[in-house]
Amino acid sequence: MLTKELTIKNKTGLHARPASKFVKFASGFKSQITIKYKDKLIDAKSIVSLLTGGIAGGSNIILGASGEDEAAAIEQISAFIENLED
Repeated sequence: MLTKELTIKNKTGLHARPASKFVKFASGFKSQITIKYKDKLIDAKSIVSLLTGGIAGGSNIILGASGEDEAAAIEQISAFIENLED
């Protein structure tokens, strides 16, 4: 499993619209994608899991990927998060 610490720069966090975009993007990878936020481990391919995670803007998260395309997943999802807008 590869991990990377990131900050959610989107000022509104991962609410409905950005979360939907994120799940769609993350689902394009074969690897299992997770987000560790506070004491929660969130399935990044599940809109329900992501929305109930309550990830606010400015939050620090740990993105994790485990599987055959984990390196590409971490790299591309990190870039996606950096540019995620409302």
